[in-house]
Amino acid sequence: MPHTYQYPRAALTVDCVVFGYDEGELKVLLIERALDPFRGRWALPGGFVRVDETLDEGARRELTEETGLKNVFLEQLYTFGAVDRDPRERVVSVAYYSLVKLSDHRARAATDAANAEWFPISKTPKLAFDHAEILTLAVARLKGNVRYEPIGFELLPPKFTLSQLQHLYEAVLGIALDKRNFRKKVLSFGLLVPLKETTIAGRHRPAQLFRFDPNRYEQLKKRGFSFWL
Repeated sequence: MPHTYQYPRAALTVDCVVFGYDEGELKVLLIERALDPFRGRWALPGGFVRVDETLDEGARRELTEETGLKNVFLEQLYTFGAVDRDPRERVVSVAYYSLVKLSDHRARAATDAANAEWFPISKTPKLAFDHAEILTLAVARLKGNVRYEPIGFELLPPKFTLSQLQHLYEAVLGIALDKRNFRKKVLSFGLLVPLKETTIAGRHRPAQLFRFDPNRYEQLKKRGFSFWL
């Protein structure tokens, strides 16, 4: 016979903050809610966790159901448990965040989402529930992480220029970086492989292309290497 608990329990949800980078801007994936509460309001992808699935499974399922994104690596961000964060009932949410190449993940709305769209971080609409708080914390975590881990490379195409890399870090950090110092430091890590290819952008002279070497990074980490920008 199943055990019956004496005390009422809170419902459990997951919310996903998915970052992408495109046209010099850091973006976040949002869905337009098709159901109450907050029908018509933009929100982070997410939903209730089923009793027969783990938190990670629930997060991946909800992300796929609402946006069509699959095979996305998600990392736990924080647990949000304000008593009044959901007008329906007592709900605790475990938030996740992820970095994806935006060109590889075209969003499409599904289930209780009326729409799914990428928004620049600087132009996000008013969000449902406490999702603005979740997004703010995720952005802060991202800014901290890109300074000591080379996760920024996950947002770029396989081949990129040093200018593209610098623009990415400037978009994430929200600051202007000195071109000479940035390139000197990034190249000093030995994580970039120069390619025998160049790209031409407008009237500028051809720029050399590079690729990130993840194997080299893993080797350096075992030696106590520290990535810091």
